[in-house]
Amino acid sequence: MQTSFSLRTARTVGVLAVTQLIGWGTTFDMLGVMGRVIAPALGLPNEAIFAGLTIMMVISAFAGPATGRWLGRYGAAKVLAGSSITFAIGLLLLAATTNIVVYALAWVVIGLGGALGLSAPCYTAVVEREGVNGKRVIAILMLFTGLSATIFWPILTLLNENFGWRITFLVCAALQFFVCLPLHLFGLPKPVASHTQGAAAETPPVELSPSDRRKAFLLIAVSTTLCTFITFGVSPSLLEIFRQSGASAALALQLGSARGVIGISARALDMLLGKRGNPILTSVMGVSLMLFSFLMLFLVSPSTPLLITFVLLYGFGSGVLAVARALLPLALFSAREYGLQAARLSMPQNLANAIAPVIFTAILDRAGAGPTIITCAVLAAIALVFVLMLMALVRGAKPSVQPA
Repeated sequence: MQTSFSLRTARTVGVLAVTQLIGWGTTFDMLGVMGRVIAPALGLPNEAIFAGLTIMMVISAFAGPATGRWLGRYGAAKVLAGSSITFAIGLLLLAATTNIVVYALAWVVIGLGGALGLSAPCYTAVVEREGVNGKRVIAILMLFTGLSATIFWPILTLLNENFGWRITFLVCAALQFFVCLPLHLFGLPKPVASHTQGAAAETPPVELSPSDRRKAFLLIAVSTTLCTFITFGVSPSLLEIFRQSGASAALALQLGSARGVIGISARALDMLLGKRGNPILTSVMGVSLMLFSFLMLFLVSPSTPLLITFVLLYGFGSGVLAVARALLPLALFSAREYGLQAARLSMPQNLANAIAPVIFTAILDRAGAGPTIITCAVLAAIALVFVLMLMALVRGAKPSVQPA
């Protein structure tokens, strides 16, 4: 029985790891390589090209609640299959684009595909097959997701250098249609009915009144949105923050690269904890580390050891927060509700992801690194307050009695 479970789990991880790598690598991560290639070819400024990511995140945000309903009605496999088709159409539009209107339309389609296929629907597929014990599987998948740019940037570069950007997008569309679509339809194990149906699936981990459930959802939504606002906003400006804090261009690049490795290492640690991990405690730790890192960077005189310490604290804190953000709904809501609640939470998070880089870039360019860093610290402090309020709410509740 244990072997069968392990084989099912390995199959689930294998299918979703491949499709999430392709999903992120051919859409969100893709402009990191292709953006400055497309811009001169279309005669458009870089800002217009990279605005495609903003369009993607905004569309994904507003499609999130509908995705939650579709996950409950049709199951994750069919929704994920829909994302593969939608992504393929969007990438075909990118390959055929000749003007900004078609380009923007392509990102609208890709944004819908993101709502149907990235993060929340993937984790819902895990919960359908693993139930509340799927924490380690989700952490493993997030480990792979963190490698998507590392894997796909060289592939996209090689394709573009040999065949041009339009053929590169055609290849990306083919990966979605001929690899991801069959894997979603035929590669995933069948859901386990007991994980999404019956009394056990309906029983949340803790007993909360209807008003406390609403309060818990709002606390999760605000805290996770603030954290993703910080991490997505700081990410494109991190090298410039390092340079304004006294780092050379070479050191800034090394520190930025190290931050990614540390973040992935933090995800790996959370994966090893498995069932023993508590996403609320992890959130408190992650936000606290981020807050301390920003306060330290703002208050202490700039130096290389300071920047290295900052990268260690910020990288680890943001890494564990990424996992906690995906697991928090499982700590408070039933397995059956997971898909709906996770998709609802994705709306404010994706909106934050869409606007954060613009806001932080504006602060950094107009006011400098100091105000940018203190803004991050203030937002992290507010997020910590909300996470602590969530912890207090959960501690005051009774654990649910699971049906036999």
